[in-house]
Amino acid sequence: MIGGLLMVAGAGMALFRVSAAPWVFIPGVVMFVSMQMLQRYDGRNLNIRRLRRFMLLSDVLLMVSALLMYAQAGNPFHLDQITYVQYIGNNWVVTLLIAALLQLYTSHRIGRELEKEA
Repeated sequence: MIGGLLMVAGAGMALFRVSAAPWVFIPGVVMFVSMQMLQRYDGRNLNIRRLRRFMLLSDVLLMVSALLMYAQAGNPFHLDQITYVQYIGNNWVVTLLIAALLQLYTSHRIGRELEKEA
């Protein structure tokens, strides 16, 4: 819960170019991803297992978003300007959007599959 709120706050702060945005977003991602990594599914339903893998892919994309947001904050990798704009830029927004869509899809589908299983 708190991790999700920190992620939303950090993304909102980045929208308004607040320099502390990565320092709010990154702890939120760490809390959210670690919470999801602790959840387990030991059943035999192949659909839920597949959806769980999609959820883990979304977690990786959230971590990539955090890394790209940090890199956008001040070019810590010391890339030249053209490479920086081409590869870093605002690409964290794209990875965050893909991760959010995957999270939305998997959470809805896993809930439905668990209802069918019960």
